[in-house]
Amino acid sequence: MATVDVLLGRKGDEVVSVGPDVSVLEAAGVMNLRRIGALLVVEGGQLAGIFTERDVLRRVVADGHDPATTRVGDVMTIEVVYCQPDTTLAEARSIFKRRRVRHLPVMDTDGHVRGIVSIGDVNAYDLEDRQVELTYLREYLFS
Repeated sequence: MATVDVLLGRKGDEVVSVGPDVSVLEAAGVMNLRRIGALLVVEGGQLAGIFTERDVLRRVVADGHDPATTRVGDVMTIEVVYCQPDTTLAEARSIFKRRRVRHLPVMDTDGHVRGIVSIGDVNAYDLEDRQVELTYLREYLFS
């Protein structure tokens, strides 16, 4: 069974992060520019939280806060759900469903961030594997 580490090997381990004092407006601009749905919030080299599209919707827009003056640190999710590199994709999928999250930071046993995976990354990995399998089956049947 494939692991999150294998997925990171395919997609890359780049992590986009901001500090807690960055404005929501600036953070949303980074997310739009990079075409991502979440940023890790890092302070003093340590993971302090995660800032997601859901945080923008629920804690900024719905509460009527000004994104230009609201700090990410005031509206980020502090209780970060994460996984480890040896987490299987099936286990990751279960975490996404059970915890109702769409992004999982990947942390090693020393507490260092190794990457981040989304439910979309897991689905894309599965789709690619199925397409490869289908190609092999077609070659076998029609060769």
